[in-house]
This record gives sequence, C-alpha cells and structure tokens, in this order.
Amino acid sequence: MTADRPAPKPMKSLDDALAQLLGYAVVLMGVEQVSTFDADGRVLAQDLVSALHVPPQDNSSMDGYALRCADLADPTRAFAVSQRIPAGSMGTSLTVNTVARIFTGAPIPQGADAVVMQEDCDVQSDGAVRIKALPKPGQWIRRAGEDVTRGAVVLPQGERLTPASLGLAASIGMGHLRVARRPRVALFSTGDELVMPGDVAPENMPPGAIYNSNRFFLKALLTRLGCEVSDLGIVPDQRAATIDALRGAAENHDLILTSGGVSVGEEDHIKPAVQSLGHLDLWQIAIKPGKPFAYGQVADAHFMGLPGNPVSSFVTFLLLVRPFLLKLQGVSELAVKPMSVTANFNWLRADKRREFLRVKRNATGGLDLFNNQSSGVLTSAVWGDGLVDNPPGCTIAAGDVVRFIPFSELLA
Repeated sequence: MTADRPAPKPMKSLDDALAQLLGYAVVLMGVEQVSTFDADGRVLAQDLVSALHVPPQDNSSMDGYALRCADLADPTRAFAVSQRIPAGSMGTSLTVNTVARIFTGAPIPQGADAVVMQEDCDVQSDGAVRIKALPKPGQWIRRAGEDVTRGAVVLPQGERLTPASLGLAASIGMGHLRVARRPRVALFSTGDELVMPGDVAPENMPPGAIYNSNRFFLKALLTRLGCEVSDLGIVPDQRAATIDALRGAAENHDLILTSGGVSVGEEDHIKPAVQSLGHLDLWQIAIKPGKPFAYGQVADAHFMGLPGNPVSSFVTFLLLVRPFLLKLQGVSELAVKPMSVTANFNWLRADKRREFLRVKRNATGGLDLFNNQSSGVLTSAVWGDGLVDNPPGCTIAAGDVVRFIPFSELLA
C-alpha cells in the first residue's frame, strides 16, 4: 500500500449498517386524519380502542331455527314456529316448546341456547318443524364479543394498515383514522449515459447510452411504502447541477434518494456535492449485490445514495431504505420474516460477503436459482419471487435448508 493512499475501511455488516441507519430515523412529526376507505398502507398514529363488542349480541351463524335444547326430550315432536327473526331485527323472548325461524346474523332471542341449520329440519305441511339432528347448547351461535370485546385495543399505534385491518377498524365504527404523515421523498438519477424510455427509440440510442430503469422501480417501491414522491428526473454529471438539485430537494422533502454516482470515479459528483451542503458517509456494506451505499444529510433532509446497477439498487432499497422509511412513519415491526425452505440448486462459490440470491419457489415447494446472478440482470428480480439470504463464506448444496425471504414480505 503506497503512503499517499490510505488503507480502505473495512466493510460494514448489513446488520450494523441497518442499526446505524435506523438510529438516524426519527418518527416524522405530523398526523393526518383520513377516511378509512383511503387508509390502506398508512400507519396508525394511535391505538384503536373498541367502544363496543363485536358482534354486539349473540347471533346466529346459520339460517335455521333457534330453540331450547331442553325442549328436545321427545325427538319425534314437531315445534310451532313462534316468530321470525331476520338479520337487523330483534326477536322477543322464545316461548317454551316453540322454535324461532332465524337467519344468519340475526340476534339470538332470549331463552334460546342453540341454532339448528335448516338442512337438519323438516318443515311439515302445517308449518311445524321437526328437528332431525339434536344440537348441543351453543351450536351455531356467535357470542357477543367473540371477535372484539369492548375496551380492547384492536389495532396498535404503529400498525401498517392492510385491507383486513381496514375492515376491522370499520367493524368498530371507525369511519376515519388518524395516521402518520407520509414521508416526502425526492428521487433523481445521475448519469449522462441515462436516457428516459420514450425519449429515444431503441434504434436511435447513441453509443454508451442506457435506458433509466432504476427510477421506475424506485418510484414504485416508494409509492408502495406510502411516500409522496417528487420525481426530479436525471441530473447531469456536473457538480454544479448536482448541488442545485440537492439544494432544491432539501427544502421540502424528508429524504433525498439517488441512484448511481456514489462511488469514487471522476464523474461521480454526489459525494462532493452533498458534502458542500451537509455531510456524507460512504459505506461499503458486506452484501452482494449492493456493496456501495451512501448516507448523509442535506440541510434537514436525509440523503441516501444507492448503487447504479439495477439489481444492486433494488436489493439495497429493500434491505436498507424500506425499513428506514417505515420507521419514519412510526411502524413498530420492521424485521422481515425469513422462511426455512429447501434449496433445489447448488451454489458452490462462497463469497466473503453476505449474498442475496434471486430464487423462485417450484412445484415441489423448493427453491430454484436464476441462472445469472449478476447485479445488472434485472430479469432475475422479475423471474424470482424472493431472495435466499446466504451467510458469508457459505456454499449451498441441493437439499440444504436455506433462509428464504419472499418478495411478498419485502414489497408489501
């Protein structure tokens, strides 16, 4: 190593990098009230406490007949129907030795302790009902509070809302929800080689030019995470232009996210531009793909720089940017949940870095490996349905059980 060239810093582990990154993420100030209809994917800013039981009364889970089990001593007896109770109405107390015609969701009348489904009943010509299958007390009755009890926290603060949780919120009468403010993210790419699809036809592409694919999947990923995204386009490889873009983006955004330009080449202007306006750390993270990563601040905005290779950018976003943005919104559960799955492939080239291999579940439930794991082959992320998290220095033989992270977990 020459005297004028310092030794490179050791690479950070992914876990250390993520812990450091999350230490910088402070939950954003500001709460919004939105219609429950429009709250999918938003993050609750307060506990949801139920003011009622769900269901509010004991009710029938079947169309049939409500009765007293004690009245069934004679199995041949036919019972008069003393009342009819559709959903949405309340019956009266059940007369002894009668049954009530009842429908799914209707409240159980006082005195009844079971429901017999209509398929297990014979309706006679005079309208009386004979019970063919003797019930046990409680049969086909949904108890009051069976789903939710009054005073229970049904959804905690920090929960990221899903379609099912919206239904649950509605079931306790919540027409509007208080949710965390959306992160405001400025997105731009750097590189004179980048061309926007639609601007130049493939046959007219100049030598060395490539279409800007990263901006499309990054914007989609940000939108899925509930962000308000400002697409600032492609910034030329010029320091002054990069500084202007960063200065403008910092004025009204929580995060500035860039793709490309975070290495140390002569045309990579992100580092000096960010440093002129704030501070920047360049991290070498011990993962493959996705080693180069940058974090810093420009005025009051966070800055993150992703590598330019598309798969590196995609994977690094999922592993580092995604949890950071979720924490900004107050999400309480950030860790992904890997699955133990059998590999149906061999991976014999152990790497000193932690590898994230693009794989797909096959018909037998195992994992197949995409044949080209290059960081520039975005086809691997489309073909695959998840990543194998392979520890440093490890090979994989067919039949080994590996840690599989589905894209459904990372893209939710």
